[in-house]
Amino acid sequence: MTTTNPEPGLPIRLLHDRVLVRTEINEGERRSSAGLVIPATASMGTRLSWATAVGVGPHVRSIQTGDRVLFDPEDRSEVELHGESFVLLRERDVHAVAASRVENDATGLYL
Repeated sequence: MTTTNPEPGLPIRLLHDRVLVRTEINEGERRSSAGLVIPATASMGTRLSWATAVGVGPHVRSIQTGDRVLFDPEDRSEVELHGESFVLLRERDVHAVAASRVENDATGLYL
């Protein structure tokens, strides 16, 4: 599907290998698996983020609308559409795809 319309308004067609995603809200404090609170100001290495694909361009091969994708939040372009913030990525900037259709033995290599 190359056209997305997250809210009423003008339809949007993504071009080439672009993926439009809605980020998951996980800003602020987090909890470790042991239940310890990790403040938002804690210094950590690069932390990847999950988002949900809401639109894909015609040349995207491995991602479909509705898939969860893992990406580096430092390498992104933000856009506001109909009062909501989205992130625009290239398919090659997505590190992983989580979807029920993904096979367990698939490598997900981008050739």
